[in-house]
Amino acid sequence: MSDRTLIPVVGVVGGIGSGKSTVARWVAARQNVLLINGDEVGHAVLTRPGVAEAIRDRFGDPAIGPDGQVDRKALAGMVFGPTDEQKEALGDLERIVHPAVYRAIGAGVRAFELAGDSRLVVVDVPLLFETGHAEDFDRVIATVCAPEVQLERLRARGLTDVEAAQRLAAQMPAAGKAARADHTIETGGTFAETDAQVDRLLTLLLQ
Repeated sequence: MSDRTLIPVVGVVGGIGSGKSTVARWVAARQNVLLINGDEVGHAVLTRPGVAEAIRDRFGDPAIGPDGQVDRKALAGMVFGPTDEQKEALGDLERIVHPAVYRAIGAGVRAFELAGDSRLVVVDVPLLFETGHAEDFDRVIATVCAPEVQLERLRARGLTDVEAAQRLAAQMPAAGKAARADHTIETGGTFAETDAQVDRLLTLLLQ
C-alpha cells in the first residue's frame, strides 16, 4: 500500500492462537496509531449480498442460516479438514471472500489517510502471505509462539483438538511467516514481555 498511501501501513500476521490480534490491539492502543481488524472485515464481508450469494452458489443452502446470512459454523465444517474436497472448498471460499476483504481494507486505509490524524495504520491480517498481498504493506510483523501454546489457546476458545489441528493445518506454519516478515514478536512469554517488544518495535516504526 506504500504506493497508494502517504501514511505507513503495517500488516500483523500470525497463525491462529499466536497472539496476532492481541499484539495488533496493543500496537493500535498507542497514540496516533489506527487499527483495521481483518477478521472483523472478513465477517462483515460475509453479510454483503454479492458475497453471500456467491457462497450459496458454491456451497448450497446448508451454508446459509435461517436468517438468510452465511452460517459461519456450518461453512467451517465444509472447508476445514483433511480431505481433498475440503481443501478445494477452502480455496474456493478464499477466492470468493479475499478480494472483497482487501478492497474493504484499502478503503479503510484511505479513509484514515483523509482524516489526517494518524502516523501509522496497523492491519490485523490472518492470511496475508497465503493470499499473496504482503507486498501491499510497508512492513509486516509476525507473531510467533510454540505450537503447544497455540493449541492451549485454541482449547481455551472451545475448539476440540481435532478442530484446532484442522485450523492450524490450513495455515502457513509460524516459522514460514516469521521468515518472510520484516519483524517478529514472540508471544509465548508474559504479557509484560510481549508488551515490551511492542514498545520497542513501535519506537522503530514511528521514527
